Amino acid sequence: QEKLEESGGGLVQAGGSLRLSCAASGRVSGSGFSTYAMNWFRQAPGKEREFVAGISRGTGSTSYADSVKGRFTVSRDNAQRMVFLQMNNLKPEDTAVYYCGAGGVVTSTPRRIAYWGHGTQVTVSS
Repeated sequence: QEKLEESGGGLVQAGGSLRLSCAASGRVSGSGFSTYAMNWFRQAPGKEREFVAGISRGTGSTSYADSVKGRFTVSRDNAQRMVFLQMNNLKPEDTAVYYCGAGGVVTSTPRRIAYWGHGTQVTVSS
């Protein structure tokens, strides 16, 4: 059984920071974790799920949505089977449920994600 579990969300004031973690187990784990590209998406109420950041398998190259460039950093630890999203200088418009997703490539297309976590709520107050 494949499983991704996010943690680290919460309530923070604008300008603050949070670090999200995503732990893999089951099929998205073991030696298989390093073969997946890992992506972070977010979904605000009434809006579609949108790409935030991704990190490739292999080289670990990263990609970011324009709205978070320079503020968010994605990283991964294959030995721990985890992926992280460091979020700095948070803004109220960053408020959303954040999801990690595993797939073959870094992608901004949700339907190309093979496995999803259940999400963690991030709320940024003004």
